Amino acid sequence: MTMETSRPRLILATRNSHKVGELREILAPFLPGIDLTAIHSAADLDVSEPVEDAVTFAGNALIKARHIAQATGIPAVADDSGICVDVLGGAPGIFSARWSGRHGDDRANLDLLLAQLNDVLPEYRSAYFACAATLVLPDGQEFVREGRMTGTLRYTAVGGGGFGYDPIFQPDGYDVTAAELTPDEKNKISHRGRAFAELGPIIASHVFQ
Repeated sequence: MTMETSRPRLILATRNSHKVGELREILAPFLPGIDLTAIHSAADLDVSEPVEDAVTFAGNALIKARHIAQATGIPAVADDSGICVDVLGGAPGIFSARWSGRHGDDRANLDLLLAQLNDVLPEYRSAYFACAATLVLPDGQEFVREGRMTGTLRYTAVGGGGFGYDPIFQPDGYDVTAAELTPDEKNKISHRGRAFAELGPIIASHVFQ
């Protein structure tokens, strides 16, 4: 394990720099007075990545958090999320990050989904983002909280913020895409923001007390 500061108190079980920044922003209000450099990401660790072979968001999130907590003896937080399109029967779902066949290729994933929905009328383009957020402690305690953000899918990508499918997702009640929202606006309504709004107090009481 390589750390630029002292031993971390919490590990975010992701190597996605966008997600790390977003999670720190979401958790900050629940951790007043806590130095956020005490929260590290999996990119800081010399730990292998586990096989995410569960069939639910919660299952995959637990796999990641358990792997980090067991390998390091440090509390670990993980989330698994994706976009679920009603007309596709809930797909891409847990396969959202590798929908195009290449894991983490946001542009290819987005382009493929747009192509698949090219002829779908606006009234049938409903979708939602789902997130399962988990905390696993070294003593085996586990906590899972879930959140959703509902909306519709645009025909073209709009906005330079966010990541993943944000540029084509218009949240209910908004006339802009998730990629056009500020980070603070998005965190207040997002699936991840809602899941961690419930998990945040648990993290505060079980890790940072």
